[in-house]
Amino acid sequence: MKLFESFRLREVELRNRIAVSPMCQYSAEDGAPTHWHLVHLGSRAIGGAGLVIAEASAVLPEGRISPVDAGIWSDAHVEAWAPITRFIGEAGAVPAIQLAHAGRKASTDKPWLGGRPLSPEQGGWAPVVGPSALAFDEQSPTPQALDEAGIRAVIEGFRAAAVRALAAGFRVVEIHGAHGYLLHEFLSPLSNHRADAWGGGFDGRTRLLREVVAAVREVWPERLPLLLRISATDWAESGGWDIEQSVELARRVGPLGVDLIDVSSGGTLPTAVRIPVGPGFQVPFAARIRREAGIATAAVGGIVDPAQAQQIVHNGDADLVLLARQMLRDPYWPYHAAKALKAEIEAPKQYGRAW
Repeated sequence: MKLFESFRLREVELRNRIAVSPMCQYSAEDGAPTHWHLVHLGSRAIGGAGLVIAEASAVLPEGRISPVDAGIWSDAHVEAWAPITRFIGEAGAVPAIQLAHAGRKASTDKPWLGGRPLSPEQGGWAPVVGPSALAFDEQSPTPQALDEAGIRAVIEGFRAAAVRALAAGFRVVEIHGAHGYLLHEFLSPLSNHRADAWGGGFDGRTRLLREVVAAVREVWPERLPLLLRISATDWAESGGWDIEQSVELARRVGPLGVDLIDVSSGGTLPTAVRIPVGPGFQVPFAARIRREAGIATAAVGGIVDPAQAQQIVHNGDADLVLLARQMLRDPYWPYHAAKALKAEIEAPKQYGRAW
């Protein structure tokens, strides 16, 4: 049963092809994960996933989506993450973290409080930054376009965060280049109107992401894998980032040390954009990148059914399946999937009587 076969990236072996997608919990304290994160991530590791990816964690304090987002810009965060990574490993899963910078979509409230932009008086910060002085939507502030020094600080932030991630016990790092956050903002012609070496054509718009990858790979051990999440398309009618550019980007970052592309989509445009959400709606993007760029991929989005997940990896559309909302609904989805597919999976001895 392909879904439950092990999968190796460099010197890291996952016990199966099921991964927990990074999901913001909006429950951190000054960037530090809390007991909530230990239980949230730990329960998915106990639940049988092979890879557990911690939420988007800011490489700089101003790179948080909200004031209660996780971070890894401080050595204090290393101490907070360490018991979590240790528990995930003890439960048989591989601990991973997504390194991120929210760019112009930073400084917002918790989603269940409306997700509105927050001023410094409301607990947010200013300015937010981006490639160009273009607001995300009518309610969002106009970002400050990063200058050369600001761009270099971002690259150094990712580099330093990778060093801290290793010290905290993570064995996989994922760079967040999707969903309309900073690195994706530089990629997309819709948000990057720069005329300098960090904008313009494909080479300029992809430069920041490529330099971040190189900086992280420089300090991330050769024995450990590096993942990259991208939005395969902006879902724009014209003029946006698209699957053709995504394939070419995948070709470029593989030689820089990226081992797997985590393929999502959207985020550059406000929610009014029409996205054909449905079961596995992003899988064709992962399949095309895997096929045309010759790099491992992960599929995410609308994957809920065990047979569907099995088909994705069996057909070679992706090497891993990432589950997000389904894992929130059912932390023990891997065990239920194994039962449905009549596959063998070892439950924790403490839970053995239930299976």
